[in-house]
Amino acid sequence: MYIDPGSGGMLFQILAVVFTVISGTVLMFSSKIKMGIAKLRRSMRKDEANKEETKNNLEQK
Repeated sequence: MYIDPGSGGMLFQILAVVFTVISGTVLMFSSKIKMGIAKLRRSMRKDEANKEETKNNLEQK
């Protein structure tokens, strides 16, 4: 299989642009991403607390 020597340069340029776009998008939306993760963690903690409360209530009865 033959790969043209110029293909490596073009591939590098494409990958550099893709990396730049992805990192720029992450930086632009980083605050929203952080808020979403925090909200998800809060809801998981609430679910866990509700399960513990239900378990304790059932044990008391």
